[in-house]
Amino acid sequence: MAMKKYVAALAALAVVATLAVWMRPQRPQPVPAGAEINIPPLNETEALGKIAFDAKCAACHGENGLGKDGAGPPLIHKIYEPSHHGDYAFQMAVTNGVQSHHWPFGNMPPVEGLTQGDVKNIVSYVRALQRANGIQ
Repeated sequence: MAMKKYVAALAALAVVATLAVWMRPQRPQPVPAGAEINIPPLNETEALGKIAFDAKCAACHGENGLGKDGAGPPLIHKIYEPSHHGDYAFQMAVTNGVQSHHWPFGNMPPVEGLTQGDVKNIVSYVRALQRANGIQ
């Protein structure tokens, strides 16, 4: 009887271990280097956001938000869709920085020199790029 319990416990442990490996979260893959994305026509707010993005964000998040190897993740990625990272998350990231949680790029420091209005414009620009590339 003890042997049956031992075998049943081992079988249950094997099932749990298999499920844990199978269901573990996978790190999202960055946009491949040289990838091309759709660039939509920009309204005035989005164009102002692009200017601010290029000045303050592109060094890490890459041209048009495609990410930069070893520096920062792509924002034109499903992970940053509005239902997962709302607009306010961008404001908080700029103000407070971010602990690394989706990508292996390390922590993001707070960004100096951007107003809340600047960040709203940047978010408008990023959201326009996302929509043009099927990220809703």
